[in-house]
Amino acid sequence: MQKLGTATELEYAFLFTLRKVNSINLEDFKQFFSNMPIDPYIKGKYRSRRLSRFTASGNELVKLPHGYFFQSKEHNPLVGDIKREFAELDDALIELDTFKNIVLAFSDSCKLHPEAEIGVHQIRISCSPDNFSNPAPEGIHQDGTDFIGIFSVHRDNIQGGETHLYTAKRQKPVFSKVLNPGELLLVNDHEFFHFANPIKPQTEAQGSWDVFVLTSPSLLSE
Repeated sequence: MQKLGTATELEYAFLFTLRKVNSINLEDFKQFFSNMPIDPYIKGKYRSRRLSRFTASGNELVKLPHGYFFQSKEHNPLVGDIKREFAELDDALIELDTFKNIVLAFSDSCKLHPEAEIGVHQIRISCSPDNFSNPAPEGIHQDGTDFIGIFSVHRDNIQGGETHLYTAKRQKPVFSKVLNPGELLLVNDHEFFHFANPIKPQTEAQGSWDVFVLTSPSLLSE
């Protein structure tokens, strides 16, 4: 576990923390990352994405109505000020205990209020020998939320993709690591900017990186 600094307010009880989520069978998720809809808001057709929002009360998840994802230009200079719509997560995925455990781990670690909205982005970044892919095309950025969780699900035939945290855009990173499958990086979005390096295949074949990105607040509205 890695931490930086201290905070007294409950909502800022950590600045960033890296943890391994135990009792997660990552194989449960593989089928749900195949044939996902392409993200139509960025060029290149290399990012696939779904998005749903939830509340976590006790040991249960409550799925909320479909919403639109919105960030300001300040936080996302590439596609900010655009009301973006993505397909919902598959119902069969949401019903998995392993999925619920990830969302609850995020909620518990961030000490979220039971009514706090959590957005869950299911993302696959694909690459090929002719097309290296950028997981963060908007550059070093903040999301405009309170807390972020990045859960690495699977890395298939790729190199790169190191995740970095910065206290300011023009500073050296204070954290740099390839997130291994099963690792969850929790970040206070008020305190850090984040970025992930481009990925490329290790061999002359396709490669992919599958992640869940969780945020609270969800940044979704009806």
